[in-house]
Amino acid sequence: METFHEASMNVYFIRHGQTDYSLKDQKIYQGFGVNLAPLSEEGIRQIEEAAKDPRLKDAELILTSPYTRAVQTAAILSRRLDLPIAVETDLHEWVANKHYIYEENETAHKAFHEFMERNGEATEGALWESSEDIRQRVEAVLKKYRQYHKIIVAGHGYMIQAMTGVPHPDNGEICFCQMDR
Repeated sequence: METFHEASMNVYFIRHGQTDYSLKDQKIYQGFGVNLAPLSEEGIRQIEEAAKDPRLKDAELILTSPYTRAVQTAAILSRRLDLPIAVETDLHEWVANKHYIYEENETAHKAFHEFMERNGEATEGALWESSEDIRQRVEAVLKKYRQYHKIIVAGHGYMIQAMTGVPHPDNGEICFCQMDR
């Protein structure tokens, strides 16, 4: 159960719904374009259901990653909860190259396996983003919204894990985090 303090910002992270990757590596869904993939019908259902969660009641704002699956998640929540949305580019998913240089699939998969093997802890000279890197970039975004008491963040599994400690949440799962304001 969450406990609330007036000097804190209550953040409800929600992992985007299941994504439709049926066109992955086709048309515009290649490389970084894969982040344009929309939610699947199941993903839409997951978020419609999550929007009914009483913990989200009385939130003041929805922040979202710029990736389509998160923006679509935020749009569903916004419609159901009657809340404004702000898109924040630094709420993106984990990256295989923290300098934002595109890595080919094979290199990115290798980096991801190293990230997983090391439980997100940085290695000497690794280019991939560590859990600590993710936490720092997300906290920097959240600090811009300190005036709010309760917000929702539509985002990605490893981002939510880095912020809440919940091991890679399921699609549509809601995880609570409290930050000093």
